Amino acid sequence: MENLVQLLDVRLLLLACSVLILVFLIVVIILWSKLNKLRKMYVSMLNGSGTLNVEETLIEIQQNNAVLKQETDNAQQQMNAIVGQMKKMKSNLGVYRFNAFAESGSDQSFSIALVDDEQDGVVISGIHNRDETYVFAKPLERGTSKYMLSPEEKEAILRSGQKK
Repeated sequence: MENLVQLLDVRLLLLACSVLILVFLIVVIILWSKLNKLRKMYVSMLNGSGTLNVEETLIEIQQNNAVLKQETDNAQQQMNAIVGQMKKMKSNLGVYRFNAFAESGSDQSFSIALVDDEQDGVVISGIHNRDETYVFAKPLERGTSKYMLSPEEKEAILRSGQKK
């Protein structure tokens, strides 16, 4: 009887192992088929046989990025050129009115400084008396002139450099 019990135990164990192997075999076949489907989808995606070709899309993005970088560099160069031109523009204005003759008249005389950011430009002065007005222009380089500047002209130059 002991032999029969041992034989039944071995048969039962063998049957359980066979069922377990069969279950594992089914799981392996299912996983293998899913892996094949995934591999086909991956290859079709890379080769572009589907709706999306990753390689072509990446190349297109790189090309667009290169074009945008070139356009950005061009825009930056243009902006730098414009800024350089603006520094040379005589856009700073300083006006100073004064009375040239203390005993008569009023503040009809003037000095106007038209300069760029480096104080290069011109200072124009008008001296007014009862009958006439005399106008003088003096070139400026870095806020100074080779001609002698009056205190009023210096004040106009100083006012042109003040930022609002």
